Order: sequence, then C-alpha cells, then structure tokens
Amino acid sequence: MKVAVFSTQQHDRENLMPALVAAGMAPVVYAERLTAETVHLARGADAVCVFTNDDLHRRVIDGLADQGIHVVALRCSGYDNLDVARARERGMRVGRVPAYSPNAIAEHAVALLMTLNRRVHRAWERTRRGDFRLDHLTGFDLAGRTVGVVGTGRIGQAFARIMLGFGCRVLAHDPYPNAELQAGGVMYQDLDTLLAESSVVSLSCPMTPENRHMINADTLARMPRGAFLINTARGALVDTDAAEVALESGQLGGFALDVYEGEAGLFFQDWSLSGLPDRRLARLMQRDDVLVTGHQAFLTREALTNIADTTVANLTALHQDPDAQPEGRVV
Repeated sequence: MKVAVFSTQQHDRENLMPALVAAGMAPVVYAERLTAETVHLARGADAVCVFTNDDLHRRVIDGLADQGIHVVALRCSGYDNLDVARARERGMRVGRVPAYSPNAIAEHAVALLMTLNRRVHRAWERTRRGDFRLDHLTGFDLAGRTVGVVGTGRIGQAFARIMLGFGCRVLAHDPYPNAELQAGGVMYQDLDTLLAESSVVSLSCPMTPENRHMINADTLARMPRGAFLINTARGALVDTDAAEVALESGQLGGFALDVYEGEAGLFFQDWSLSGLPDRRLARLMQRDDVLVTGHQAFLTREALTNIADTTVANLTALHQDPDAQPEGRVV
C-alpha cells in the first residue's frame, strides 16, 4: 500500500516511517501540510496519513476522492479539521488515534503551569546570561489552591489526579461526570462556578462548533483576578484577543498555551530567521506572563509508539475492508 504522509517532522521519520515500512507499506513523505493546494501530491497513493493541522475540509476531501483515494489515517486524536459529512458523502474511510497517551498531555499541562507560575522560563533566560537576581520571579503555592478542569476525558482525568496529588482542591466541568474522579475528591460544577472559584483553569475538552471561544471576555471576567489559564486542547477554545486584553489589565495573571487559534501553517515550522508572521502571537510571546509551546504536549516516546502502532492498524484495516471498525474509526 502506497501512503502519502503529510506534515512530517523528525519524530515521524524516526517513529512512524519505520512502522509503516515494517508493515509492508510504501510511505511517500511530504513536509507540506495537506491543503487544497497540495492535495495533488497524493496522486497515485492508496491512502493518506495526516496530522492535526492538515486540512480535510470539502475541497480536499473532493480532491482525494477524485484521485481514487478513500482511506485517511489521522495520526492524532482530534478531528475538528475533518468535514465529516462530506467525507461520508464521498465514501471516505477515516481513522484516528483516540488515545495515544493521556498522561503525556496532562503532564505537559502541569509542566506549563509550574513553569509559568514559578517563572522558570524567565529565570532560565536570566541565569544563562549570568543574572541571578530574583526580581519578578515570585510564584504561589499550588497546595491548597482550587484548580478547575474543563473536560474530563482521559486527559482531563489524568490532569485532575495530578492536581489532587499536589494537594489542590479540584473542580471539574463535563457533561458526563466521572464517578472515579468524584470518589477521589473531584467536585463537578457548572462552568460559571468553576471559573469563579478557580485560581487555575485548564482546558482539556474537544473542539466543537458549540464551544468555540468558550473562554472569552465574558468568561474571563468571571475568573478571580490574577487567575491562570492553561490550554493544551484546541486553540479556538480561547478568544485570544480577549485573553490578551485580560492579560494587559491584570484580570488574567498568566496564560500558558500549547495550542493556538491561528496555528495552522504557523506551528511545526522554523520562523527564527524570517520572523514570526503572526503579530499577535509575537506580542504574547514577549510577555513574562505568557508561555507558549508549539503543540508538543503529545511528544513522548510512549505516545509516538502508540501513534505509530494505531496508525498502521487503522491503515491496514480500512484499506483491506471498507466495513472494518477499528477503535479509532471516525467515518
């Protein structure tokens, strides 16, 4: 089976490609994102393999189907970049990786929180220049603080358990409360209550049309002054303009993000020589109260192995049998 693999990075070449070859597949590797402008590169392939910022909307789905390609493997969990209805209409068979490592993302969210709170990123910048002053590096104890977790799927559950281990009071918001978390001391609340009582709010929910910009000027105003916001889920959950205003006023005390609303075509690339083209993100990254990582929360050895294994299984099953139902089948 010939597989066109888009948006490839070093970790894909080191982990995914050997797994595809070992399974008897012939990967054709592209650093480019899959878009309406690059879909022609897939010509002659039996399937495509894509990542979180590849475009699987109507024009691209049509472009793939018109070339006789009906198998798509998402090597990620979310699929808000997929036009599900159009994929179904065109007879596409689409699989994803539903849970490669919840711990990887939860632990990264904790790392972002700890780094931002204790200003480790700024301290590191200073000490490597020989500046060991402690000015403006004061943080706060997490123990005894209230932490709000929005979304308690596998990632949110893992994050909540870590926060319980820190001695935090943990609130959660999810339409489907988890009984094990409740038994462990997590209290489910409506979103307004969670926001009003939490010193830290962490987002771990999927992206849907209904929750776009769920964190906005109104919801930010309900949070305690100086609260922290952590986003390792999807960038568009947060109205970034509103977050920037809240940071400027001091209403938001810190913002750590591994995902960004305008990250497609921006993340996974090196802008160090040409300059970052997104002025808003560039402004945010200059702030001491903002910490940005480039959608790397998933990036652990364990997660990469799981992604490769599940992607190979999905490609094999969906290519061999249109009616196959691997665990990660979307369409």
